[in-house]
Amino acid sequence: MSTPGEYYNSLPPVSKAYGTLCLLTTTAFHLGLLDVSFIALYYPWVFYRFQVWRLFTNFFFLGKFSINFGIRLLMIARYGVQLERSAFDKRTADYLWMMIFGALSLLVLSAIPLLQSNFLGISLVFMLLYLWSRELPTAQINIYGLVTLKAFYLPWAMLALDVIFGSPIMPDLMGIIAGHLYYFLTVLYPLSTGRNILKTPVWVHRLVARWQVGGPQVNSPAQPGNSSSSGTFRGRSYRLNR
Repeated sequence: MSTPGEYYNSLPPVSKAYGTLCLLTTTAFHLGLLDVSFIALYYPWVFYRFQVWRLFTNFFFLGKFSINFGIRLLMIARYGVQLERSAFDKRTADYLWMMIFGALSLLVLSAIPLLQSNFLGISLVFMLLYLWSRELPTAQINIYGLVTLKAFYLPWAMLALDVIFGSPIMPDLMGIIAGHLYYFLTVLYPLSTGRNILKTPVWVHRLVARWQVGGPQVNSPAQPGNSSSSGTFRGRSYRLNR
């Protein structure tokens, strides 16, 4: 059995980095080292006070230490990690671009008055859950030892549980919307048209290559024109030809 340190070191780079930042942010908050109002998304201060860091930092706060926080962190450790190791195996740049695209989509959604939110971390985690459910739609999932269902329905089951336990529904819905938008642009649209309009930008490939993370990559950053599937989420049972 591996030690916690060995398990942590074995995690794929993007999921590990994001989960670590979320854990450190909440820890800093509880230690009194961080005022979360300093990292919250508040557009007037972004545009009129030029506090642009809020566009990034709001994604790292999943709430106070609680059962819900633990569940969100476990969702990253399980579903985010499995997604990075399966659909995005040896495609760290594509996985990072998927996270960036999801974050940008959520920032746009949060500008809609009905969907406004100061922290979009939970929505980003739900996006990962949604895409994982599309990658492994027939996997059997047991929820708290009470209900067994196919992974395809897991995002909706988790949303229903949040409603039952009184958690806000909008963050979950926003994550599902962002996840489906990515799935549509990388799977459904290419299947119907033969074109992929959401390729991973070259600068993301170069960033991953510069960091030297994720091991050997399938898509070469030096040959962006050859990566016709670059940025494509494959989707179990809906895989595109590579």
